Formats: sequence, structure tokens, C-alpha cells
Amino acid sequence: MKLKVAIIGTGNIGTDLLIKISRSPYLQCTLFSGRNLNSKGMLKAMSFGVPLSDKGIEAIVEKPECCDLVFDATSASSHKVHAPILKQLNKIVIDLTPAKLGLFTIPSVNLEEALKYDNLNMITCGGQASIPIAYAVSKIVKNIEYIELVSTIASKSAGPGTRANIDEYIETTEKALSHFSGCQNVKVIINLNPAQPSIDMNTTIYLKINKPDMDLITSEVKKMVATIQSYVPGYSLSLDPVYDNGLVILSIKVQGLGDYLPKYAGNLDIINSAAIALAEEFAKNREVSHDK
Repeated sequence: MKLKVAIIGTGNIGTDLLIKISRSPYLQCTLFSGRNLNSKGMLKAMSFGVPLSDKGIEAIVEKPECCDLVFDATSASSHKVHAPILKQLNKIVIDLTPAKLGLFTIPSVNLEEALKYDNLNMITCGGQASIPIAYAVSKIVKNIEYIELVSTIASKSAGPGTRANIDEYIETTEKALSHFSGCQNVKVIINLNPAQPSIDMNTTIYLKINKPDMDLITSEVKKMVATIQSYVPGYSLSLDPVYDNGLVILSIKVQGLGDYLPKYAGNLDIINSAAIALAEEFAKNREVSHDK
């Protein structure tokens, strides 16, 4: 039996999640809840025959048996209201906002640890793209002096929720980057690029390292890229690690699957693909528990 999941928030992220869940052998969307039954996301969900509501989280409060796991695709401020309610209802929560209340979670880094928690924060799209790389380098370099991330995304891929959370995006990504890399001197920059045709998501990572072993760093980075590609097929190195003027520099490109938004919206795709990978792991873990 598939794990019953609900989505609150019916914008770009929530609707793309719904399409990805429809392909999952482990998940079933049993509620798609927002505030406007006439929104584009709701109309799309209607074509999937998924139960709809315009009551937001109240739909789960009124019928808690509708789901076991909740994807929160609203906003950071809304999640701070939702989190205690969902905890009281004993729901597993995968938070796609930068509210940073739950465990920072990156499937390629701390999936096993995440299964012990009931509120998982997916950090940000830029964080999912770049932090695992910084983590991989930090495993072999213990004294990274400085890390800078510069993510560029197509302006069209940034919906109202993304734009309203820019400050939280930067704060959350920097906090998670320090947490996973051990480097306290970090900077995060995001650019919304209006160029036409729209560009793919690209993140460049700068790491200040004294006398780096580039062969070892390149090997660790490529191993991490392969791990991420197991759940984000459009993830790739657009620039292999190079050493220039005291900095290790590399770039990541993320192309989406084109489920709800075009393929250039890799920023949307990577955080949703990571969330799906995490939810499916909860489903598999539950099946193992039931089999015992």
C-alpha cells in the first residue's frame, strides 16, 4: 500500500510535486489543499482526480486520517504556523520553505538520520544543488577558509513564493552551508536572470583552500554528483573543479524534467526531487517495519 501524502500550497512547487508523486510507486497524493479552487495548480490537480480543498491546513485538521505525510509548499511564515499543528496531529512533515524549523535535510548527505525526525527542512534549491558538493570537499579538507555560492535561475522560474522568501533563502542557505561544511565564513548570492530564452539553473561554488589536492577533490566531487543524479537526473557538473588564485572553483547545472514548468526550471526540480526521494524512503522504511 502506498504512503498517503498531502500537499499544502498549490503554486509552482506544490503542483510540480503533485505530478512527480503521480509517478511514484511508493506515494499517493490524497489531498491537494490551497486557498483558491480556480488557481492554475488546482485546475491541474483536478485533471489528476486528486481530492482538493481551499481550506489550506484546516483541511487536514478536519480530516487528519487523510494522510500520513505532509509536504508544506507554502511560505516560511506559514510553515511556522503549520509546524506545531502538524506535530500535534502526528504527521511527518517535509518542509519546502526556508523556515528552518526542522532538520536540515539533503538526501545525498543525511538521509538515514532524517528518518528519525518528524519535521524535515529541505533548505533551498541552491542549497540542494551546492551544499552536498561543499560537504564532499569538507570530508577531505578540514580547513576550508571561505565558501561562496552564486546561484543564477531563470526569472520565469521564480514564483511569488520564491520572491517573497529571498531574505530567508539566503539566511537559511548560509546556515545550512556552515552546518554541513564546518566552514563558518560563507556567503550566498542568488540572481534572477530575465534573459530570453530562459537559462538553466547554474550554481558556481568558490572554496578558499590552501594547497588543495585537486585530484582527490575532483574524485570526491564526481562521486557526490553521481549520488545526486540518482534522484535528480538533470544534475551535472558544467565546470570541473579548477584551482585559480587560491580558490577551488566549480559549477553545477540543473535541468528540470519539465513536469509543470519548462526544463530550465531546474531550481524547482531539484528541491522537489529531493523531497520525493525523502518521502519515498519513509514509505520504504514503513514497508520494512510492517514486514517484521
